[in-house]
Amino acid sequence: FERLLTLHIDDADLEVAKNATARRLSQKLKIKGFRPGKAPRSIVERMVGSDSLRAEAVDEALPALVGRAVEETELEPVTMPAVQDIRNRSDGGIDVDVKITLWPELAEVPDTARTVEVELPEVEDDELDAQIDRVRSQYADLDDVLRPAGDGDFVLLDLSATSSLGAPIEAVAATDLLYELGSRSYIPGLDEILDGVAAGDITQGPVVLPEGFGDRAGTEVTLRVLVKGVKARRLPGLTDEWVSDVSEFDSVAEFREMLRVNLTGIKRSAARGAFRERVLDQMLAEVDLDIPDALVDAETETSLHNLAHSLQGRGLDLASYLSVTGQDQQEFVAELRAGAERSLKVRVLLEAVAASEGIEVTNDDLRRAIDDMAASTRRDRDEFASFLASSGQERALAGDILRRRALDRIMEASAAVDAAGNPVDLTGPPHGDDDLDPEGRGNGANGGSPAGGDAGGADAPSDADDSPAEHPTAAHDDDGEEEDDEPQ
Repeated sequence: FERLLTLHIDDADLEVAKNATARRLSQKLKIKGFRPGKAPRSIVERMVGSDSLRAEAVDEALPALVGRAVEETELEPVTMPAVQDIRNRSDGGIDVDVKITLWPELAEVPDTARTVEVELPEVEDDELDAQIDRVRSQYADLDDVLRPAGDGDFVLLDLSATSSLGAPIEAVAATDLLYELGSRSYIPGLDEILDGVAAGDITQGPVVLPEGFGDRAGTEVTLRVLVKGVKARRLPGLTDEWVSDVSEFDSVAEFREMLRVNLTGIKRSAARGAFRERVLDQMLAEVDLDIPDALVDAETETSLHNLAHSLQGRGLDLASYLSVTGQDQQEFVAELRAGAERSLKVRVLLEAVAASEGIEVTNDDLRRAIDDMAASTRRDRDEFASFLASSGQERALAGDILRRRALDRIMEASAAVDAAGNPVDLTGPPHGDDDLDPEGRGNGANGGSPAGGDAGGADAPSDADDSPAEHPTAAHDDDGEEEDDEPQ
C-alpha cells in the first residue's frame, strides 16, 4: 500500500526554480544597495550559499512536481507524500524518490458468518440488592457518629492548601465541606488523607491538583484538613410506602422488577458490544493486513491534536493531563497508536465487506442522514449540508454509513452462544451502542485525518457503570435538611 515514485528535475527546470527562490529570498533579506526583491540571484546566492539556495529551490519545485506525478499515475495518497532520497544527476538535474501512501485494501474478504461465545447476561439477586441499596442511599439520613470514618461515611471538614514554598492556595480552601469518603470525587489523594480520621483530627498530605484548578492543575501541594465531624448514612426502610413516595411504582415488588429489567438491558448492551468486538477480532485474525506506518502516524497525530485541543479548552495541556491521571506519556502514546492501528484495520475490513456484499450509500441515504443530524443539533439544514460538503466531512459521513451497514450485515450473519453452545439472546432496547460508529466513536461526520476520520478504538461502549434508576443524589442530616453528598 506504498508506492515509490522517482521524479526528475532537469537542469533547466532547476535553474527556473533557483531564480524563483532567489526572488523570494531577496524580499526578506536586507541587501545594501537593493530594494526588497530587486537583488540579482548572484548576490542572493552569495549571501545564503549555493547549496542552501539549491535545496530551497528543490523544496519549492517539489509540490507541483509531485502533484503532477500523482495525477498522471491516478494514485490517491492518504497522507502527505514523503521524500525518501534526492540524488544528483550527471546532466546537472536531480532525481527525487517520493513515497506515496495509499489506502489499504484486502485481497480476500473473510467469511462474515461467525459463532462467538459470550457470557449470558443474567442479573443476580445480590446485584439487584446492591442496586436497591444504592437507590436507598440517595435518600438516607445522616447521623453523627464518634467512630473513625470509613468508606461510605460523610466527613465534615475544613480544607486549606499550601504550595511547595508554603504560600496558601485560596482556590483549594473550603469551610464546612461535606465529603463522602471513598467517592474519590474531589481532589485525588484526599480519600487517602482522610482514611480512619475521627472528629477533631487534623491531618495533611501531598496531592496533585486536578483539572478545574486553572493554571494550578497538575501542581503538587500540601493539603491540610480539619475534621469537624463524621456522619453515617441511615438508610430508609424498604417498604411499599417508601417506594411509592420516591418513584412511580406502588410496591417493592414492582420496583425490583423495574430495576431487574433495566439492569438486564444494560448487561445485554455490554454483551452486544463484547460480541461485536469478538466477531471483528476473529475476522481480523484471518486477514493479512499491514497498515502503513505513515497512515498510523497520521491517525495517531490527529487523535493527539484533538485531545490537546479539548484539554486546552479546560485550561490543561497534555503533560498536566497525564500528570493528573497518573499516566506515562510514552505508554499513553503507545496505547493511542495501537488503538489507531486497530481502528484503521477495522475500517479497511468493513469497507471490504461492503464491497463484497454490494453495500452502497446513495445520495438519498446521505440526505436523510444530514437531515437527522441537522435536526438533532438544531441547525439550519442547508447551512449544515453546505458546511459538511465544504469541509470534506460529507465524504466521511458517507463512509460512516457504509461501514455501519457492513457491520450490521456481519452481525446479522453471526450468532452468539453460551459456553454450552446454546444460542444467547442479545436483542433488546440498545443502551447507547447504536449511536456508535463501527470504530467505537460517536456516529457522524468526522474530519481532519487523512482517511476522513479520527483514530479510535473499536471497543465496546462501557455501560456497566450506568445506573438503571436515576434519582436526585441527596443525603439528609438528622435535622431534616438536605445536604449535598459531595463537594461542589
